[in-house]
Amino acid sequence: MGEKSPPLLGGNKPHLEKLTLGITRILESSPGVTEVTIIEKAPAERHMISSWEQKNNCILPEDVKNFYLMTNGFHMTWNVKLDDHTIPLGSMAINSISKLTQLNQSSMYSLPNAPTLADLEDETEEASEDQLEKPHFDTRSVIFELDSCNGNGKVCLVYKTGKPALAQDTEIWFLDRALYWHFLTDTFTAYYRLLITHLGLPQWQYAFTSYGISPQAKQWFNMYKPITYNTNLLTEETDSFVNKLDPSKVFKSKNKPLIPKKKGPVQPACAQKGPPGSSTSKSSSGSGNPVRK
Repeated sequence: MGEKSPPLLGGNKPHLEKLTLGITRILESSPGVTEVTIIEKAPAERHMISSWEQKNNCILPEDVKNFYLMTNGFHMTWNVKLDDHTIPLGSMAINSISKLTQLNQSSMYSLPNAPTLADLEDETEEASEDQLEKPHFDTRSVIFELDSCNGNGKVCLVYKTGKPALAQDTEIWFLDRALYWHFLTDTFTAYYRLLITHLGLPQWQYAFTSYGISPQAKQWFNMYKPITYNTNLLTEETDSFVNKLDPSKVFKSKNKPLIPKKKGPVQPACAQKGPPGSSTSKSSSGSGNPVRK
């Protein structure tokens, strides 16, 4: 449908450089990073945005509209080469306008009495004064998926007032794998900056949760630190199990010259202790015969 295009290396076109805020140059200069790739997508047409708004009875925020008028979705990846193996690591993605689908929309093929996300609602849970009201899976909120996060959760565009939904009522939230909500940003523009500055590192969205990122993800965060990040989250209570890796040493050649071991000075024969039972070992007993009681 015109969404798939051949991948491009970072920095090949000026408009892609603006779209990625110059992050490709930083990645390409990082040790071990290889194959920084952007899938170029054509801009969405205005009638596609209008038809989406009419179909979903929601008005998109201006920054989301401007994004889709620049590119109909976004997908940027980068790999790391360890020894002779290439490992996919970074991934930054935003769904196209056609894949900006409602999260809690039930399928037409589902059973009549099948459980839905709305059944997870807890009526006793209320927002406190210092805590934002979380999105609802029922009709009180309208939720659209921006990014599936490679199976680690979902980043969602949330309308907090239900339908008809207005642009000023939107927020960006992260839904983790346990179906708990975590607030990210007020606007799509702020979220896009978070996406770029965190380099698409694995599980970076969990840095905005109370339980944080996993120990394995912390290893990658220590090697490729985001451009803006609270470093206290990396060091707090993690010094006991996080290795302090130095990328410049990790990707160095392992062929090191052999260094001969130094031999210590040879002790004279008179200084050596005799074997058990010799005259030197009997000197402390005073007599060679055992004393019987």
